[in-house]
Amino acid sequence: MNTNSKSASYAAAGVDVTAGYEAVSRIKPLVASTVVPGVLGGIGDFGGMFEPQIQGMKRPVLVSGTDGVGTKLKLAFLLDKHDTVGIDCVAMCVNDIICSGALPMFFLDYIACGKNDPKKIEQIVSGIANGCRQASCALIGGETAEMPGFYPVNEYDLAGFSVGLVDYDKKINNQMMQAGDVLLGLGSSGVHSNGFSLVRKVLDINNTYDQYNADLACTLGEELLKPTRIYVRSIRSLMDCGVSIHGISHITGGGLYENVPRMMPQGLTARINASSIPQLPIFSIIQQAGKIPTRDMYNTFNMGVGMILAVPRDQVGDAMNILVQTGERVSVIGQVSQGDEGVEVIL
Repeated sequence: MNTNSKSASYAAAGVDVTAGYEAVSRIKPLVASTVVPGVLGGIGDFGGMFEPQIQGMKRPVLVSGTDGVGTKLKLAFLLDKHDTVGIDCVAMCVNDIICSGALPMFFLDYIACGKNDPKKIEQIVSGIANGCRQASCALIGGETAEMPGFYPVNEYDLAGFSVGLVDYDKKINNQMMQAGDVLLGLGSSGVHSNGFSLVRKVLDINNTYDQYNADLACTLGEELLKPTRIYVRSIRSLMDCGVSIHGISHITGGGLYENVPRMMPQGLTARINASSIPQLPIFSIIQQAGKIPTRDMYNTFNMGVGMILAVPRDQVGDAMNILVQTGERVSVIGQVSQGDEGVEVIL
């Protein structure tokens, strides 16, 4: 830890550089736990270095994704729990990248806070490292910015980005999609990291986050802070086993109505039976508390399915067996049909 750099004047303005050095010291072993082949250098360099493994690739293509955690952080502040939101941050990036068939190589984070609390930064980064390990990618760098007067002393923002690699000829291509393809839904862990402005609007009124709920088998706050599921290894297993994936949609903000059409080529529509998606109690709690129309629920939340895949009908059995073996809850939720709607959710 740097013991020579200190500034009483800067500290008087609200920025403690020595706290930053302590935070770096605390997160070094967390960063080390994510090292994968290709990582060069270490934490503390001005830029994270990574040597991509491109042997055997004819046309290597980089795929990048960036995102944050959003207003879900407000619940982390309220419940003083900070070790899972880092998983959310990683998940929101790597789940997007895998939609093209690219495997995440590395991740970088950005934490902006009102006051640098090294223990809290360590908790946040522990979640980021956890997410990186789940996605088999390396945490090769990041930035912590102490911004007094911009953020309240007990609050922070968290964002990040990841870069993946795919051989162009092996990327997931929706031009292979055709009517009759089957839609598989991969179960979500809950609300994930989207729609929390609405969640908080309808649930903050009673502020029952610390009350145990028998339907959830935990408190409401614990349920809502469950981290976003990371699907990278499961999709990679499908690809390694030769399953043809004709399209993937990561169900994030905007729910099924906004995200599913993004994977559909012109002239084809995803017809989804909502009754085929296993219902999670948390969504009923939110809907009833806010008297939210069902269509709005499916246009805001993932409703229990965090990722949707289109696969050929003759490969459905193999795909489902592989996904179950990788720990996924998978259901047949619909099929691809002729049409220009992009998505039709049968409620």
